[in-house]
Amino acid sequence: MKTLKFTTLKIFFLSIFSFVLFLSSINAQDKAALIEELMNKYNEYGQFNGSVLVAENGNVILKKGYGYANMEWNVPNTADTKFRLASITKQFTSMLIMQLVEEDKINLDGKLSDYLPYYRKDVGDQVTIHNLLTHTSGIPNLTNKPPGVLEKMGSKHYEVKELIEEFCSDDLEFEPGSKYSYCNSGYNILGAVIEEVTGKPYEVVLRERIFEPLGMENSGIDDNEPVIEKRASGYNKGIIDYENTNYLDMSLVYAAGAMYSTVEDLFLWNQALYTDKLLSENNKEIMFTPFLQNYAYGWGVSELPIGDENKKVIRHSGGINGFNTVIIRLVDDKHLIVLLNNFTPCNLNKISKGIADILYGEEYEVPKRSLAEKLSKTVMLEGVSEGIKQLKELKEKQENEYYVDENEINNFGYYLLEKDRVDDAIEVFKLNVELFPDAFNPYDSLGEAYMIKGEKELAIKNYEKSVELNPGNTNGIKMLKKLKE
Repeated sequence: MKTLKFTTLKIFFLSIFSFVLFLSSINAQDKAALIEELMNKYNEYGQFNGSVLVAENGNVILKKGYGYANMEWNVPNTADTKFRLASITKQFTSMLIMQLVEEDKINLDGKLSDYLPYYRKDVGDQVTIHNLLTHTSGIPNLTNKPPGVLEKMGSKHYEVKELIEEFCSDDLEFEPGSKYSYCNSGYNILGAVIEEVTGKPYEVVLRERIFEPLGMENSGIDDNEPVIEKRASGYNKGIIDYENTNYLDMSLVYAAGAMYSTVEDLFLWNQALYTDKLLSENNKEIMFTPFLQNYAYGWGVSELPIGDENKKVIRHSGGINGFNTVIIRLVDDKHLIVLLNNFTPCNLNKISKGIADILYGEEYEVPKRSLAEKLSKTVMLEGVSEGIKQLKELKEKQENEYYVDENEINNFGYYLLEKDRVDDAIEVFKLNVELFPDAFNPYDSLGEAYMIKGEKELAIKNYEKSVELNPGNTNGIKMLKKLKE
């Protein structure tokens, strides 16, 4: 009788356990379905074209490609499509540095001059490894160049020493450690330090210390010459349609942004960060401790509002010619969101927030079409008056289907200025002022357009309104001084 009772209880508890697992599975399936529906909409509206992976409690619930890896040949994106990661590369560079710290080969407080003999000593004696990792070095950012200059720089292949000496060795902009200023130059220098300390190329060190141990077989340093299977092409979202992005030799961004990978490989990377396979717990804690502006070593560490709570998030995004990327680790619950997109510009923050809300069972923002995009296409095809008329009608009658964004409309205005369509640009900026009367930037832009046209009084009027709304608008103050002289 005792045996029968024990068996009955065992079956009962196993049944309850199985039922709980079943409910959990249904829940995950429901969330995956909602996320897939969300991503389908973003893709349909031209706001996402790439691959996504979402994990809940460490388990993948969705991995899928949307749109095309190559638009000219209609080659679809898949879960194993390879994308340029851009600045997500920095977290891998910081991991290599921390591994060398753990081996007593690098000291975080050590000076740059201690590890890179060819670097200019006057700056190298002031800057520490910690400064480089946290964007507090004061070294100017090599990618803060005007578009034409940056494109010229990116058309050539650089050897590491040449890159560092030519573009990463300028005079300091501020005292090291005193402020935060995002700096690709600093992470390129860290790559050079890794090479100097290990005696091996950065790419080899990455492969030996991270990719091979984790089985990341679809990751590497992007190079334009080799044929890389399943590599996505990069695009710019033009006014009318997509365009091929400008050429960029990835040696320019090296250890700051030259990696490619897949959503599947980045899941392996994420899982390893919960273990001591690559780095001890003590050194991981150091790596994930934020310094200025919530920036740690190759990661941003902050909180994401979800419902009535704030969830700890460790994340980094990336943007480079034709690609936008983001990896978001909600570490308390072991949730992961990876979005790799092969066109620019793209607002991945809005998309990832919607996915996070779904993961936590909260209400989420449903995608809407862009009124600025509709405006720009209509203006280019049918004229500015027709475009503005259509925008106002859609905003009034179909508000639930469209959103309007101040920056998007402003950007289109500047596009018209670049095309010497000054009168059309003025009308677009006037529309933006009408839509966002309390924002300072539309007035600033309208003032600039009037200044270009030679309408001095109207330029002054709009710059004055811009400065009234934002007394810290230094550009407006400068332009007013120039116009009134």
